[in-house]
Amino acid sequence: MRDLYESIDQAIQERRSFAVATIIATKGSTPRKTGAKMLVFPDGRFLGTIGGGCGEGEVLEEALNALQDAKTRIVRVDLMESLEADDRVCGGIFEVFVEPVLLTAHR
Repeated sequence: MRDLYESIDQAIQERRSFAVATIIATKGSTPRKTGAKMLVFPDGRFLGTIGGGCGEGEVLEEALNALQDAKTRIVRVDLMESLEADDRVCGGIFEVFVEPVLLTAHR
């Protein structure tokens, strides 16, 4: 988690935009719990994890969208659907708050 906060500090100092995705609620079996964070940059790079797999991919896409439209959002990831297809998948639901932090470089 310390690396994530150091990266946020560095991005702010360098005036680089990013989005923070934070799990705000979980129900059932989820790979990560409330408070897990992922930092997403406009080029698709990310730091941290909210659990990996399809759910993380969905949140990554929504974080990139949030950086484009400058709007926060809550993403609901339902792993129950994946459970039917693959019994190795967690069978819970989690909600992620995605907050874009838009900064522009000095010119």
